[in-house]
Amino acid sequence: MVLNRIGDFGLVIGILIIFVEYRAVDYATVFAVTPILTNKVFSFLSFNFDLISIICFFLFIGAVGKSAQLGLHTWLPDAMEGPTPVSALIHAATMVTAGVFLIARTSPLFEYTSSMLSLVTVVGACTAFFAATVGLLQNDLKRVIAYSTCSQLGYMVFACGLSNYSVGVFHLVNHAFFKALLFLGAGSIIHAVADEQDMRKMGGLKKLVPFTYSMMVIGSLALIGFPFLTGFYSKDVILEVAYGKYTLEGHFSYILGTVGAFLTAFYSTRLVYLTFLCRPNGYKSVICKAYDSSYQICISLLLLVIPSVLIGFYAKDMIIGFGSDF
Repeated sequence: MVLNRIGDFGLVIGILIIFVEYRAVDYATVFAVTPILTNKVFSFLSFNFDLISIICFFLFIGAVGKSAQLGLHTWLPDAMEGPTPVSALIHAATMVTAGVFLIARTSPLFEYTSSMLSLVTVVGACTAFFAATVGLLQNDLKRVIAYSTCSQLGYMVFACGLSNYSVGVFHLVNHAFFKALLFLGAGSIIHAVADEQDMRKMGGLKKLVPFTYSMMVIGSLALIGFPFLTGFYSKDVILEVAYGKYTLEGHFSYILGTVGAFLTAFYSTRLVYLTFLCRPNGYKSVICKAYDSSYQICISLLLLVIPSVLIGFYAKDMIIGFGSDF
């Protein structure tokens, strides 16, 4: 809660500065007036700053708090103590996506301050790399997926920092489906092995929970960016636009993003292997009683696996297609 309050505090200061200078807080008015105020100086804490830069800085602090970027990221894995459906909602649709959406929605402001765009890019790229390295060494099933969310949010943020807002939002939409699938699949596994979350005490579940196994494999492949699944269409485009920028920040984020993509494949494979494929390591009484979840849980997994395979292909022309005004 404390970390989110820090982010909220930054967002509120940003909104208040907008209100003081623009006398309005609705998007249309602010975006229309912004070109007139490009060279205006704003005095904050008795220092003089460029008005649009300081507004974007505080809005970005809000995005860092909500989207768990480097520095304010620790609340995300700690939120894993809650029930699995709740963490699936937080990670896929409601909370962490708000920061990326804020950056994309206020893009007409960010476009007037190149220094802030560079900061957004660097923070996003560092988050994408750092969270992937932490995810490699986690043993809690849900924490691995949590750090994976953190890493993917880094990708979305640096895509926005490189002025490719539509690509960032496209990855945000795609990521929601396969991350919700992974989380609910993890919940199904935890349910099957008597509420055990430590991957070191699982193993050999492939034949015991075949349906959940197949769902988790598809979700993991989509997260990795396996060709022709959903993640492939957005993640690869993010790396392409980063490489195609020909700026220092572009190449920096491209290198960290590519290494991060390799690490993503590594920890996703490790998760599937430790949970389903290796020798059983848990208690005999628990493993022998493992079972596939009830039909309610299986139906929700089935409903999520369809867009996890198809939505990237069907939405790519609408969102990032050539000449699309999305």
